[in-house]
This record gives sequence, C-alpha cells and structure tokens, in this order.
Amino acid sequence: MIQVKKEGVLLAKTLIPFEDEGVLNPAAIREGHFVHMFYRAVSQGNHSSIGYCKLNGPLSVFDRHKKSLLAPEFDYECQGMEDPRIVKIEDTYYLTYTAYDGINALGCLAISIDLIHFEKKGIIVPQISYAAFDQLAEQSSPINKKYFRYNEHIGVLESDLEKSLIWDKNVIFFPRKIKGKFHFMHRIKPDIQIVVGVENLKDLTEAFYQDYLSNFNDHVLLSSKHDHEISYVGGGCPPIETDQGWLIIYHGVKDGLYGYIYSACAALLDLEEPRKEIARLPYPLFKPELDWELKGEVNNVCFPTGAVVFDDTLYIYYGAADERIATASVSVSALIKELLLYNKQDDK
Repeated sequence: MIQVKKEGVLLAKTLIPFEDEGVLNPAAIREGHFVHMFYRAVSQGNHSSIGYCKLNGPLSVFDRHKKSLLAPEFDYECQGMEDPRIVKIEDTYYLTYTAYDGINALGCLAISIDLIHFEKKGIIVPQISYAAFDQLAEQSSPINKKYFRYNEHIGVLESDLEKSLIWDKNVIFFPRKIKGKFHFMHRIKPDIQIVVGVENLKDLTEAFYQDYLSNFNDHVLLSSKHDHEISYVGGGCPPIETDQGWLIIYHGVKDGLYGYIYSACAALLDLEEPRKEIARLPYPLFKPELDWELKGEVNNVCFPTGAVVFDDTLYIYYGAADERIATASVSVSALIKELLLYNKQDDK
C-alpha cells in the first residue's frame, strides 16, 4: 500500500469577513519555487468568493491577500464562486470554478496571462434541464440509474423548478492540448465525464452539447468501482503528466453510517487517448482520519483540488471537513509504480 504523509493544516479561516466561515478546496499552480493558490473563501450565509495566497515552496505561506481576488459579479454566480482549479496551457492560465446562483451549480471559466487579472468567460458546460438531459442521454443507450437519484433538485421551490438545470461541476482542464486540442473533465453525478478534441472553446455551443449528450455514455471517463467510491466519484486535481500516463487525483464518496465519506483517489489515464483508463488504486489514496478531517462544516471530508510537484514529491492540497485547507504528500514514482500493479487489463 502506498505511503502518504499528512503534512497538516496549511490555511484556516480568519476573522476577515470574506473568509470567516471557512477556507477550502484550492487551486494551485507552481511557478519556479513559488506556488500560487486560489482558494474557496466562505463568508457568513455560505457565500463563496476566491481568495489568494502565495507559498514559498510547497508548504510555507509567503503572502495572503486580505480580500477576495475574484468575487461574484454576474447573475449565474450571484450566490458564490466555488472550488477553483487552475492550469497553464501555452501562455494562458485557465481557472475553472463552480458558479452558484441559488438554484444551479455550473462550471465556469476565467482566463489570465499574469495570475492577477482574470477575464471571466462564463458558463462552459451544458445548461439543460434534467428532463431534457435524460431524453438526450438515453437516445443511444440506457444511462446509469443513479443519474436520476443524484440530480433531483431537492428543496427547490415549485416556482423555481422551471429554472432548475442539471448540476455540472468540477470542470478541470488537462494542462496541455492533446493532438492540438483542448480536453477537460467535468462531473454530472455520479460519474466523471470528459470532453475531448475541442479546437476552440467557442465551439462549446448548445448544438455541440446536444450532440455530446446524445452519445453520453461514450463520454463517461470514470465510474464508481471500489467500495470507498461506491456512491459516486468526482474530479479532483488537474491531471499530472508522467511518462506512464496522466496521473489523476480525484475524489470518491461512500455513504457510511454517519453520512458521506469523501476520500482522495488515484488513477492513471493514457497520455494521448485520455479516455482510456490504464489503472486505478483499489483503495483510497488517503481518507478522513484526523480530527480536522473528521469534524468541520461537513464531517468526514478529504476533497483534493490542487497539486504541485517538487522533485519526486507530489503535494496535494485538499479541503478538510469543508472548513480548512490541508496538504498531503506522496512520492510520484512510488505512486505510479503502485498504480501499475492494478492495471485495468488485469481486471478482464
């Protein structure tokens, strides 16, 4: 079993109003010896914006802003900007996040060339009702029955039902174009899906998604397989390129006696055909075990969203109990070696 070191809590909430309820689920990107971190900051009333801090090395906070770097501006994000991820493709940084308007949670994009000024590009996932999704997705073959269970809008007022869309979160770009085209993961519960081969992000039109959803099962990347992820899976950190494939750190969820348990999980995808799963750990990479992971705003949560590599060490930044940001570290080479013991071909 792979050895993971829990490095401890990196960031905790402060008394500053924009983050006085919690800090969690950060995006992270390395530039030289520094790590730029963009984290979900929660204020009273569960309103989220994106805070910023800079690390000197993987574990030492060097600078931390006292106000949000990015905050809601538009109707589609009026109740919050949540769970950012970031990659650099060519000369542009792509920061994705979940926009929440009080009813719908949908994946959005902002871009930057300097990590200071960001241009919001809006929602980049399909905007479609569950009924329309169900009709399209089952055109070619039946879909997982869990899709209905997890995509009901529980608690939405009857007057708002017509505004309710299927939630599509955890938009995560691959950190380079593959065969000259954009690829990104997203998540409609209970699986992780993948969009491949997009020439220009302006091509993500309603017509594009009508065709995409009409062949929905072809775009499912990862589904629940092992006990620790039996309820559902979702995106985690941006893919890490290795010689053996794309290393994917994602989250897996199990419904336990005291509620859902969120664990960090690992898989390996083919470098040039990322829809192809090479291997997957049959156990959690790490799971809630310590007090600050077991108890918080949401108990029993390790939710990985950012990762950087220093030498052979992968540092994974994660939301701990939806209240604080912690770090875990693991040897990249050891993790790849362990993953390859569970080659998917061996399952057949």
